[in-house]
Amino acid sequence: MASDLERKAKDAFLDDHFELAVDLYTQAIELNPNQAELYADRSQANIKFENFTEAVADAQRAIELDPSMSKAYYRKATACMKLEEYQTAKAALETGASLAPGDSRFTLLIKECEKHIAEETDDISKQSVVEALEVVKAPETVVAPETVIAAKEVHQVPTVTASKPKYRHEFYQKPEEVVVTIFAKGVPERNVIVDFGEQILSVTIDVPGDDAYNLQPRLFGKIIPSKCRYEVLSTKIEIRLAKAEEIHWTSLEFSTGNTVPQRVNVSTSIPAQKLTYPSSKPKRTDWDKLEAEVKKEEKEEKLDGDAALNKFFREIYQDADEDTRRAMQKSFVESNGTVLSTNWKEVGSKKVEGSPPDGMEMKKWEI
Repeated sequence: MASDLERKAKDAFLDDHFELAVDLYTQAIELNPNQAELYADRSQANIKFENFTEAVADAQRAIELDPSMSKAYYRKATACMKLEEYQTAKAALETGASLAPGDSRFTLLIKECEKHIAEETDDISKQSVVEALEVVKAPETVVAPETVIAAKEVHQVPTVTASKPKYRHEFYQKPEEVVVTIFAKGVPERNVIVDFGEQILSVTIDVPGDDAYNLQPRLFGKIIPSKCRYEVLSTKIEIRLAKAEEIHWTSLEFSTGNTVPQRVNVSTSIPAQKLTYPSSKPKRTDWDKLEAEVKKEEKEEKLDGDAALNKFFREIYQDADEDTRRAMQKSFVESNGTVLSTNWKEVGSKKVEGSPPDGMEMKKWEI
């Protein structure tokens, strides 16, 4: 019976009936749940059907059942690349290449992964300078780009645990974006990792001494990762997802039971109505009012010591023009955090030397 279903599934796949192939492979797996070949073949069908998250899970199960199956690593890597998980894809490709040294497909995809990883590394390097400036940390606390990448790999997890979430999250939407709010109060920005894929959001909050919090939904619709952004505030983490299409999301997470999304029509002839946001609570909440109150609370928050100084410098940087920002970045980095200038004409044409406080000496920080 299982062999008949497998044969029918392969025929359906060859006829480009990928959804039918997935269903037939599922039935075959129910009869023979320990056959690695079935999971690997269903992974391929899921890739063609663009169920990339399911394809990764199937390929991983095939690897667990048969660690020597090279095509399972190839299919896992293919699905991960569709999800823009290039580090995971590269690791799978390298293992698969060692099992099939004569297969040139692995070499080609490894080069493609390395290209994407290099682009990500360059972006992280640029962002790390800005982040270091915004929090005005001492040089020895600046994390090297390599360390950031390694931490990213450590915190990536393939599945979300079923335990009760530590932090509550909700979302609302506009025609062009979806705003996800995670109510995590007092979490340092360095303990938050947010990644964006074509149709996946990955959030990890890892505070030392506490269990890590993971939110990794497959999103209702596709997004534009390069236009997505997030901000860690004192009372919450606010994530803005740029929609690839201006359609109405009936939920945050993708589900096979979701209805066909409707495109949002924005009319200039009708007065704009106040947006309503989905919530599981019976009592309606005015999220605009709540957000305004939170921002007011953050603005009026009284800080002391280093915290007050950090906030002061962040405000200067946020309100500054391009030349002022360049001056602040250049002087801060070149002086190892001992000089912060806003005069680009003064620091733009020369190297800024470090100026340690009285009674202290400069030492080169080795990373």
